[in-house]
Amino acid sequence: MKSLFLTTRFFLLLAALITGFVVAFFLPSLLGPMQVALGLLVVLAALDVLLLYAPGANGGGQVFGRRVMGEKLANGSDNDIAIYLENRYRFAVHTETIDEIPHQFQRRDVLFRAALKAGETQVIRYQLRPTKRGEYSFGAVNVLVASPLGLVRRRFRYDQGQLVPVYPSFLQMRQYELLAISNRLTEVGVKRIRRVGQSMEFEQIRPYVAGDDPRNINWKATARRAGTGGDTLVVNHFQDERAQQVYCLIDKGRVMRMPFHGLSLLDYAINATLVVSNIALLKHDKAGLLTFANKLSALVPAERRSGHLRKLLEVLYRQRTKYLETSFETLYTAVKTNIRQRSLLILFTNFETLSGMQRQLPYLRRLAKDHLLLVVFFENTELHQFLNTPAQTTEEVYNQTIAEKFAQEKRQIVLELQRHGMHALLTAPEQLTVNTLNRYLEFKARGLI
Repeated sequence: MKSLFLTTRFFLLLAALITGFVVAFFLPSLLGPMQVALGLLVVLAALDVLLLYAPGANGGGQVFGRRVMGEKLANGSDNDIAIYLENRYRFAVHTETIDEIPHQFQRRDVLFRAALKAGETQVIRYQLRPTKRGEYSFGAVNVLVASPLGLVRRRFRYDQGQLVPVYPSFLQMRQYELLAISNRLTEVGVKRIRRVGQSMEFEQIRPYVAGDDPRNINWKATARRAGTGGDTLVVNHFQDERAQQVYCLIDKGRVMRMPFHGLSLLDYAINATLVVSNIALLKHDKAGLLTFANKLSALVPAERRSGHLRKLLEVLYRQRTKYLETSFETLYTAVKTNIRQRSLLILFTNFETLSGMQRQLPYLRRLAKDHLLLVVFFENTELHQFLNTPAQTTEEVYNQTIAEKFAQEKRQIVLELQRHGMHALLTAPEQLTVNTLNRYLEFKARGLI
């Protein structure tokens, strides 16, 4: 029977019996007891099979299992997966659960052992971290069940052929959204920025909470509140200027294929775009998207209407890197044609050399003339780790000298962009989201948009 397997315990007992029969060849008096023992093993194995196929307490399947997960997974984030097991036998069982996860994860540690009493339910939880967007095919949840005799195991299979898409990290987006709503973005590294000037308008008076600027306390309203029995400070609450356009421009050329910790630079940029767009919408700004390589790939005009974030998510899900050289002339033409209002343009790209940036400098300067341009590119963190390792040989000293030259050239690119009136952000891939968000909030506070 395809769903039945003999256990290790059975084979150990069988090996002991074979050894006994070999000894009985020399000691004939042991032959009878060995034959009785063999017959007993066969009877117990048959009894074990009957136990495993006995009707369950509810008359249904004896052990029920199912995989519980979201309709989609978040790329680059730890996604929670749960397996529910229910023992419907009238006796305790030992189980081994093997989840057939997609081959993309390359994991061999998804085997879980559990002991379930009669009628007991257990939940097995683990996490999966995808590093590529697309569709992932899950196989079956295999539950191998053994009775207290432990001679035979029966296999149950559930949830076969489950197809799940992997989207840009909406889990990271929700994390930042909740922190922004509760005014706790500082917990993930977003800086509290002092506002310069008064580019805000009064919205309402509300009770003081920790973190509010004491200079915004409304002492007259507080005094009136105290006169009526209240003892809580109240502050003037201001709102940012609204309906400003924020466009994320994503380079899909070959320079964005470089991987760090499993994720490509393009995927880091996509995840950051989703977070920044969501925060911009929460700030009542309009979020837009433009992707390009050697030609324009996708354009989502900046809007702030119901369902717009979902539209951005679907477009980002379909983006793939190209093997061709990026055309910044195409980018400038697309922006000039489609973005007429002055906007914040956050350009995610990567420059490895100063000469490579200088070839694109004329187009960047034209963009910065009509818009507020932030050029975001990436540090090579593996290069930094190499530089921090002490050199032991002449060859290592030479290699570190070359590596330092590349690192210095990245810093020169920042200075060159700033010299031409553009904003530049050089960041580690892992810090991309928080650093980009810091810059956006800084521009809002300084009234630059």
